[in-house]
Amino acid sequence: MRRMNPRELLNAWHIEPKKGLGQNFLHDPNALARIASSAEIGPDDTVVEIGPGTGALTEVLARQAARVIAVELDNRLEPLLEARFGTVGNVRFVFDDILKADVGDLTDGGPYLVVANVPYYITGAILRHLFESQPRPTRMVITMQLEVAEKLVAKPGDLSLIGVSAQFYSKPRIVTKFPPAVFYPRPEVGSAVVRFDVYDVPPVQVPSEAAFFAVARAGFSQKRKQLRNALAGGLALTSDEASALCARAGIDPQRRAETLTLNEWGALARAFAG
Repeated sequence: MRRMNPRELLNAWHIEPKKGLGQNFLHDPNALARIASSAEIGPDDTVVEIGPGTGALTEVLARQAARVIAVELDNRLEPLLEARFGTVGNVRFVFDDILKADVGDLTDGGPYLVVANVPYYITGAILRHLFESQPRPTRMVITMQLEVAEKLVAKPGDLSLIGVSAQFYSKPRIVTKFPPAVFYPRPEVGSAVVRFDVYDVPPVQVPSEAAFFAVARAGFSQKRKQLRNALAGGLALTSDEASALCARAGIDPQRRAETLTLNEWGALARAFAG
């Protein structure tokens, strides 16, 4: 029997995609295989899948992993998924908001990978939640809006806060790009798959993550301003104090935040904390 695609499954269960949830269901078999291969899943691995939807990717993951823990916000999909995977012993569905879930509890504190096709409007929030989870995933493969993917892998000169954050915690790279046609409903933008190899220890020396992100958030709080002025506003410093902070870090206070390297943000954090 021919396997139904997401559109047919949703119709069969009388479920309409919710635009407010950012639901775009991936259905192309080649795209699904590319995502799974990018994750390099081993037979002993635990995979946390975010947003299984109708289970198209879940099925691929279940054939490769020891277990799949699929977290789905839309509980309208519960009967569909339970009917489809009720006899698949290594798949467990959790109907919850991933932003409220303790991922460490879901995985019993053991090592895990993340594979996800996330709602584009909360990509940044999901990344922050995963990077701040304990333990962190060892590797993530996430399908997202192309524009966001490009920000995550940007070089100094085009960096944003989300790019600095991703590169502090991981080595992100775009592994493939997808046209709108591989989704139902079709999104209005292009998509990309980003692989994140998560670091055990950040690649820059910092006094604390809190200090690092305090200066980074301040620096990007007024992106069009010189670094000195952005830091002054974001850290409640005078202009002279912000200039002195830059001097201690060996950075020209007239530069813009997007030009700084990760090491320079680390130097600012050390100067700020020290």
